[in-house]
Amino acid sequence: MHITTLGIDVAKNVFQLHGVDARGRAVLSRRVKRQQLLDTVANLPACVIGMEACGSAQHWGRAFEQLGHTVKLMRKFPRQGDISKGELPMVW
Repeated sequence: MHITTLGIDVAKNVFQLHGVDARGRAVLSRRVKRQQLLDTVANLPACVIGMEACGSAQHWGRAFEQLGHTVKLMRKFPRQGDISKGELPMVW
């Protein structure tokens, strides 16, 4: 199992991890509690970690970078009906 990219769904208590290899095949799908997240990511090889940008993502991103990972924060993908007036021109 060689993870090249890891996606983390940041939540309040339980985090969903989804890792893929260089070919894009899923090699990891796991739910971990907040207390286990740092240890779980520390035991993975250095990879690119993608997370939705939010307040706690900044904290986790700094912690993961100290472990040797590359962190990419992405803005929330708007769902239909989840777009404010100010964001509408950016979507279209």
